Amino acid sequence: MIEILAVLSASAAAGMRIALPLLLIGLLYGGSLWSRVPLLSHIPPPVVLGVLVSWSLVEVFASKDRLGRRSLHLVQLLFSPLVGAIMGMAVAQAAGIPTWLVWLLGGIGGLVALVLQLVQVGWFYRLKQIPLWVVFAQDGLCFLLVLFALDAPRQGGLIALLLLWLAIRSSKEWRRWYLEQTQGTDRHHPRRYKQDPD
Repeated sequence: MIEILAVLSASAAAGMRIALPLLLIGLLYGGSLWSRVPLLSHIPPPVVLGVLVSWSLVEVFASKDRLGRRSLHLVQLLFSPLVGAIMGMAVAQAAGIPTWLVWLLGGIGGLVALVLQLVQVGWFYRLKQIPLWVVFAQDGLCFLLVLFALDAPRQGGLIALLLLWLAIRSSKEWRRWYLEQTQGTDRHHPRRYKQDPD
């Protein structure tokens, strides 16, 4: 059970940023963990380190600008399931659990990362302007979730479960808001009377 919470914590971090969690988990394990992770094990460690450092800097600085966030969301939406799976598998392998379970937890991690990334994109387009303090909070939370995945998996897993609960609540709220824009009884075609663009 602790291993599952650790995987959820690491995958939730990948649902916020894609390079920063991989960089942190590699540095905290001295880079040796990358050699045991599928996909990353086939790339020389200096190349992995260079790519992750470069992309982490892009994520940190581009996320503070609206146009940069819009571009990052596209890349993060495409790669977050892959990074979530890698993070989940890395944490599961570090815990020494059986190989078949490592792959299963990797799949769960990829789904968790995708769900959280979809919610972020949804809030970005729903609110049109995300406060800067929220972006800094995301960076900090991403960092904490990686640390918790390695040192305090119970707390990290509970934070990840809370984030998933907020994601479910958000999707219900968006559906309610979407349907409220219809007129009369035409709730089967909510796009017909849209007041705001999607």
